[in-house]
Amino acid sequence: MSWVYRYEKGTLSAREREVVEEVPVVLNVNGRELATLIASPHDLRFLVAGFLRMQGLVERAEDFYLLSVCNDFGMAKVQIKGELPESLKPVLTSGCGTGISFTIPQARRMGPSCSRGYLPADVFTMMDALAQKADAYATHGGIHSAAVGHGSVALFSEDLGRHNTIDRIAGEALLKGVDLTGMMLVTSGRISTELVAKAALLGIGLVASRTSPTSTAVQMAGEAGITVIGYVKADRFEVYSHPDRLDVVGTVTLQHQEG
Repeated sequence: MSWVYRYEKGTLSAREREVVEEVPVVLNVNGRELATLIASPHDLRFLVAGFLRMQGLVERAEDFYLLSVCNDFGMAKVQIKGELPESLKPVLTSGCGTGISFTIPQARRMGPSCSRGYLPADVFTMMDALAQKADAYATHGGIHSAAVGHGSVALFSEDLGRHNTIDRIAGEALLKGVDLTGMMLVTSGRISTELVAKAALLGIGLVASRTSPTSTAVQMAGEAGITVIGYVKADRFEVYSHPDRLDVVGTVTLQHQEG
């Protein structure tokens, strides 16, 4: 808890309030310093495992010889099978905190390996479940959340960076043997390029948010075969790519709106 001062109606009053924690974690892989992750301090093993999975450096839990995270010193020491590439070209991402990726370009060639359809009712159910689980956001703000499932939540994560929430899910799924292929992903944050790229690499078929996607994210989702849904409200949402993946009654009508 920290002391904060609220200004209201001309006066300042002191009160204790939780503040979002942020820690740097230096990632050392096979004796080489690969990156510094900026993240929330909980469940960092999932974050580290998921980050390495998203970079294409591990594919299964058995690829880890050692996965050790020391919160006190902000250090993750990892030994994995095989050698690291001589050069890795980082891509700066738009996530909260400091986000980097090495795999966004190749994600355009990935995508869900199944052609399942999705029920609109399941989109609303997943989004409502995400809101109910995001207790930390209601407590002190500044926290993003994400969940995956088939109408009900299979895995859930929170972090100060929305890109970290996907890495955490990827890492937990890897270490627990959960297949994410064809699942739905719901997120509290904007649907950005790196979020769609990570979804494509995991075989996720639908991504939904209460906010909007970026234009590049929509383009990438179209190429990767992912349905992108934004502005999910109580009884409606907007579909930006692959509306044919939704199981709906009736036909699509096109309306032109002035302005």
